[in-house]
Amino acid sequence: MKKLRTTISNWIDMLDTAWQAMPVKKQRRYTLILFAGYAALSLTVMLKVCYDIAKSNNMMTIEHIENPVIKQSKSPVIPQDSLTTILKPIIK
Repeated sequence: MKKLRTTISNWIDMLDTAWQAMPVKKQRRYTLILFAGYAALSLTVMLKVCYDIAKSNNMMTIEHIENPVIKQSKSPVIPQDSLTTILKPIIK
């Protein structure tokens, strides 16, 4: 685990050194490009959410909740609630 931590720490230090060695103009360009990508992705997600909300029919169906355990098992045994099971305490 220590070896992994030192490997990651060395890699981060190498990236930081490469970033500091880069000219300021190039740093600004990369920062601007990353921000533009983030803004485009955020705008795309917001437009998709707005489109999905506008497209929906705003109808909500209310149904009873069915127990999936009973639905899947074909056995006649009905599962019991664990709260109704009385367990005897073990006295030593």
